[in-house]
Amino acid sequence: MKLLFVGDVVGGIGRRTLAALLPGIRDAHKPDFVVVNGENSAGGVGITEKTARDLFETGADAITLGNHAYRHREVYEYLDREERIVRPANYPKGSPGRGYTVVEHDGMRLGVVNLSGLVFLQAVRSPFAEVDSVLAELRGRTDAVLVDMHAEATSEKVAMGWHLAGRVTACVGTHTHVPTADGRVLPGGTAYITDVGMTGPTGGVIGVKREQALERFIKLTNVRFETADEDPWLNAVLIDAEGEGRATAIEQLLLPARL
Repeated sequence: MKLLFVGDVVGGIGRRTLAALLPGIRDAHKPDFVVVNGENSAGGVGITEKTARDLFETGADAITLGNHAYRHREVYEYLDREERIVRPANYPKGSPGRGYTVVEHDGMRLGVVNLSGLVFLQAVRSPFAEVDSVLAELRGRTDAVLVDMHAEATSEKVAMGWHLAGRVTACVGTHTHVPTADGRVLPGGTAYITDVGMTGPTGGVIGVKREQALERFIKLTNVRFETADEDPWLNAVLIDAEGEGRATAIEQLLLPARL
């Protein structure tokens, strides 16, 4: 089994980057499943039904979210209805959406779990206890499990990787928009990386127009951020797994787009 996980898609330029590069990736690597983090796909912050549909039409089998999952109220009903999109499982039980799902392709079943860190972010339950509960519910229902750990602190992500070592196929980090260089397979066959990065404009500051980010840092004034539009790249990881869902390799894909 091959899994492609695409890091945080930022705004319309991120969606166009994915649409431009995914066909070539499919031809070259033939992933069985494509999972995309889409929590910044609507104007750079949050997701809407329209942008989610764009990602599905581009080729995503499942979409994960994060701390901006509820930025746009119009998406709440869609999160309840569309089973292929997941928000952090350790959010309140009564909140819109679900924290995990199972998608199928050619007789293979992939469990997709979304978690939020607690350090510098808001969530109501520990992601460590929550993922234990989710894995118990998924037992016997999947051939592989991918966990998107959406968190700010690298220590919390690394800890989650070790917590899940040998228990899931992959634990991939999102949220900081900067790809890390620590992709590896942990003991027991769990592919891990602290942050996959982002799919969007690297000519800005983690997706924001650089002049606006600089003004905020230099003057400490309130600045309305807009999505940058320069130098788009796709950041992703490709994960190989054997029949029992144990990862055997993880490869970074850091690809520039010519839009």
